[in-house]
Amino acid sequence: MTMMTASAIEDFLDEVFPQRSGTIEAVSDMRATMSLAVEDEHLRPGASVSGPTLMGLADVCLYVAILAQIGPEPMAVTSDLHCRFLRRPRSDRDLIANAHILKLGRRLAVGEVLLFSSGEKEPVAVVTATYVLPDNDD
Repeated sequence: MTMMTASAIEDFLDEVFPQRSGTIEAVSDMRATMSLAVEDEHLRPGASVSGPTLMGLADVCLYVAILAQIGPEPMAVTSDLHCRFLRRPRSDRDLIANAHILKLGRRLAVGEVLLFSSGEKEPVAVVTATYVLPDNDD
């Protein structure tokens, strides 16, 4: 069961993480979907979407999935992120990130994010990441 809606998460992120990229499309139980309109600033030479753009969207999307489960927590932080680039993303299409939390514990959350060029069936990258959750047992 989610604790925060997509709209509530957007408002929270506007306050604590305004520099993020991407738009929240949906949140549900242990999942989130985001999109990013690819602009010139996201491209590397050769008109390919840059790795940091892909990894950044994946990182934020997993954070959104976690926030939906635990509520507003600015101090949940990435402790590990691994990205496998599978194919070249289309520079003329939005990026879509689908995050799925694999484990949500008291201190750690582990998830996987598949990234797609909009309208494509095959992912362009897969990201696995771990977040450290703050100890709120005061």
